[in-house]
Amino acid sequence: MVENLTAHINARDLNLWFGEKQVLNNVNFPVYDKKITALIGPSGCGKSTLLRCFNRMNDLIPTCRIKGEITLNDQNIYAPRTDVTEIRTKVGMVFQQPNPFPKSIFNNVAYGLQVRGVKKQRISEIVEQSLKGAWIWDEVKDRLNASAFSLSGGQQQRLCIARALANNPDIILLDEPTSALDPQSTAKIEELCLELKERVTILIVTHNIAQAGRISDFTGFMYLGEMLEFNKTKTMFTVPADKRTEEYLSGVFG
Repeated sequence: MVENLTAHINARDLNLWFGEKQVLNNVNFPVYDKKITALIGPSGCGKSTLLRCFNRMNDLIPTCRIKGEITLNDQNIYAPRTDVTEIRTKVGMVFQQPNPFPKSIFNNVAYGLQVRGVKKQRISEIVEQSLKGAWIWDEVKDRLNASAFSLSGGQQQRLCIARALANNPDIILLDEPTSALDPQSTAKIEELCLELKERVTILIVTHNIAQAGRISDFTGFMYLGEMLEFNKTKTMFTVPADKRTEEYLSGVFG
């Protein structure tokens, strides 16, 4: 624990294999409540695989095997008989490429609520709140029945964030959410993240070291499937404890 902060979610002795290949090696780190935690490291180091462990997305890969635990509010999400659907409601995810459903803007946000049987009037309220929360309401309020594919890439990504917010999650996972966006859209997503951390915990994977420096409170440096270093972002970026972290941050490799 750091400065009496609450660890909303914890990875403890987490190991993961795809078939015989071990991809994650004894990973341990906390994700603090109402903070932004960034995962950085070179391509292929296991960042996105680690991120997907937090809402059990790797379960969809038949060759995946996991040992260790991830606790969400002190509940091990890998415990037997865990309701995976409930976990994915509490832990929302936004992917690298915007992936709106082939539905209207409104129904993209409403879909999960409709499946859960939320009343129609309440759905409309939540959709509006979620679109406002993702900073896109003013841009779409007059065309909610239009296709989500009519939106720009940056708007689609904010729509996907709104879709995650509609479930009132405890934590949102962002897997390189701005890598496919232009600088202006990237800046808007970053500003949005800084506002969202007032209400939700954020864990983000990014290849953009500067982005991690701009928006995250804590950073974990991944290398060859290991968490080499985890610390406050300002501390890691100024006085890294591991030589390899220093070399990565200074561009020696990446």
